Amino acid sequence: MRLNKRLVELGFCSRRNADKLIEEGRVKVNGKLAVLGEQVEENDDIEIDGDIVDKDDEKILIMYNKPRGVVCTESDIEKSEKISDKIKEFGFGKRLFTIGRLDKDSTGLILITNDGDLAKEITNTHKDYEKEYEVRVNKPINGDFLRKLEKGVILKEINKKTKPCKTHRFGLEEYRFSITITQGLNRQVRRMCKELGYHVVDLKRTRIMKLKLGNLKLGEFKIIKKEDLF
Repeated sequence: MRLNKRLVELGFCSRRNADKLIEEGRVKVNGKLAVLGEQVEENDDIEIDGDIVDKDDEKILIMYNKPRGVVCTESDIEKSEKISDKIKEFGFGKRLFTIGRLDKDSTGLILITNDGDLAKEITNTHKDYEKEYEVRVNKPINGDFLRKLEKGVILKEINKKTKPCKTHRFGLEEYRFSITITQGLNRQVRRMCKELGYHVVDLKRTRIMKLKLGNLKLGEFKIIKKEDLF
């Protein structure tokens, strides 16, 4: 199999991040510098930054309440706080990565793991797994706005229409609502609101599948089981 796929299978990182590591010359196979598209066998020794990737590594799944300002990518030009640095502070001594992303200005639930198979399952675009967000916008909402969100919105920037979703109003609150989507388009909720003339002031992810953020405080994490998700 391809090296990038093998790194996902071992729970080390996503395919995209695997290719990036290979391009940066940080990966070796059986002591030799790896190249993009390289084929490997199950018993091959793979090194990342000089460390052998453990073939029998214990799988870990963590829920984390991401604070505002923390970025989920390694290429942020503003040199912001990176979630990879936060993960190192958890002290597990393992190479962990996020399942999906939250943009810099958003807060809330994000999953962290070393289980590549689980990450692939959750991010499968054909599965329609739910993600729920609490949203605060800059002007009063109305039924027409929510109905348009639910039917799907054409995002002109990427020429794509969002899938039907669910919304919910919080009593008499004029500026806040929840939205449940099954897609993972980049900055999707913010873009949907923008297309309808609204600006998102605050965005928090409160649920992924069956797992709810609950009373987990900003910046805190908790070890969970797969059963908490499915």
